[in-house]
Formats: sequence, C-alpha cells, structure tokens
Amino acid sequence: MNPWFTIPPDLVLHEHWLAQKSSPYAYPEVGASARQFPPGYEHDREETHLGFGDAIFVKAAQALRHWAMFPRDWTQIYPGNAPVEVGQEVLVLFRLFGLWWWRNSSRIVYLIDEPARFGFAYGTLPPHIEKGEEIFMVELRDDGSVWYRIQAFSRPNRWYIWLAYPLGRAYQRKFRRDSFAAMQEAVSTKA
Repeated sequence: MNPWFTIPPDLVLHEHWLAQKSSPYAYPEVGASARQFPPGYEHDREETHLGFGDAIFVKAAQALRHWAMFPRDWTQIYPGNAPVEVGQEVLVLFRLFGLWWWRNSSRIVYLIDEPARFGFAYGTLPPHIEKGEEIFMVELRDDGSVWYRIQAFSRPNRWYIWLAYPLGRAYQRKFRRDSFAAMQEAVSTKA
C-alpha cells in the first residue's frame, strides 16, 4: 500500500498481487451487498443512464468485463487483463493529488450474469485502505433503457484514513463521477 511517485514496476505489482491469493477479506460481511448493506459503514448507491437498447447493454456489459469503468487518467487495474470471475484478485491503483500512486487489493465476491443484468461485486483485502464491498452493474430495463449502477458499503481500514476521511469520501465521489463518464465513453464508441 506504500505510495509511489510513478506506477510501481511490474515486479512489485506482481509480488503484491500474488501475496493476496491467501489473504482473507478485510471485513466480516462478505457478500452482504447482494442482500442488505450492513450497519457501521457508509452506504453509496448511484446510477447513470447510458442509453437505450440491446446494443448499448451488450457494450456496457463488455466494458465491465474489461474493467473500462475505471477512469484511465488516474486509476488502473492490475493485472490489466484480469478475468471477471469469482475469486479473482486485482490491485486497484489510483493516483492521489496527481502525485502518488497507491495500490489497493480486492477480490471478486460474486457475479451477476442474467439476460438483462450484468455485473459483479468485489470486496477489499487487508492491504486496502478501505473495508467493504462495491458492486458494478449494468441493467437493461423493461422500457429499453440501460443503466450503470455503483453501490458500495465502506469505511476506513487504517487510522490515518480516518484522519483524512473527508478527502477519502471526496475521492469516492470523484471515482463514481469519472466512472460514469468512462462508461458513457465505452458505450458511445463504435465497435
């Protein structure tokens, strides 16, 4: 979780990623996002309209499968080609203040793969600065509209994150805004 002024070298990322394979989740309510968000966490639920029709839904689901919801200018996923499957560990790298790159560890808890809904939830592992779970989902509704939703429950995982809690919440809001824009871009590009 140590900050770097540049993206950490592949060897550092790979070793950190491998070390997560045996890590437990950082919170006891694993899978709770599929039912009811637990008390004691911040609860976030936001969605944005992506367009209409099956083609938009297919593009949006494909974008999630390729982690396109992560804003490229200040976030990255390692490994970049990580499959969206239960048990897959990923590092989420993000740039703070445009200066430092931080890495956080998460694991996919469950998938949502239905004819009109696709998405997944991932949960934090101990090195993550937060504890909790986040869902990324696209949905084709009965009226033909396609929506992208982010839902999460989270709280700081380190004492110093509690000290900067308003900043952390601001970055969570920035991520949702930028993720919505990334998904809009993903569905608007020609295949």
